[in-house]
Amino acid sequence: MASSQGKPELTFADWMATLPESIHSVPLTNLAIPGSHDSFSFYIDEASPVGPEQPETVQNFVSVFGTVAKKLMRKWLATQTMNFTGQLGAGIRYFDLRISTKPRDPDNELYFAHGLFSAKVNEGLEEINSFLTDHRREVVFLDFNHFYGMQKYHHEKLVQMLKDIYGNKMCPAIFAQEVSLQYLWEKEYQVLVFYHSPVALEVPFLWPGQMMPAPWANTTD
Repeated sequence: MASSQGKPELTFADWMATLPESIHSVPLTNLAIPGSHDSFSFYIDEASPVGPEQPETVQNFVSVFGTVAKKLMRKWLATQTMNFTGQLGAGIRYFDLRISTKPRDPDNELYFAHGLFSAKVNEGLEEINSFLTDHRREVVFLDFNHFYGMQKYHHEKLVQMLKDIYGNKMCPAIFAQEVSLQYLWEKEYQVLVFYHSPVALEVPFLWPGQMMPAPWANTTD
């Protein structure tokens, strides 16, 4: 696509599909996959309650300063300026996902959360699926690595949600060295779901969390 300056615009929406043939059979564990941190935080809602994972000091801060506190919080809670579709178009293929229930929610909905609540999980997953449907040779890694306020039936709800949205697009957990782009394309798989909970051992399409380590140094230097 040409830009107004006459230079071609870079596009990363199909970068996996356009990789050299020599890379197609390389295990995905040997490829550098671009990802985002707190991938859903573009959607953080300043009007939402504070997430259950936040310390008492933060809870007290918000109870005293209300909306002003939440506006300040959003500045350090939001770690990107793109929604899922924008990130996918920019080449992001790994998504760091943290899931929470909302206190006193009669519908028992599941939300993305990072300090404050974000979009409903089903809405975010549907957005990713729409992109995958239009880009059949692109593959995403969904890393569900934190769960807050979730009981067994919430996990069952999330697993069913993944089935309903992605269906046969999900690659079952197998020996990681066997998984290459060529393998995934042949099987028409586009989604690898990593799940940091014992629930992963009970569901064939959930890859155990230890297969996707996500270390955090918890330091500013």
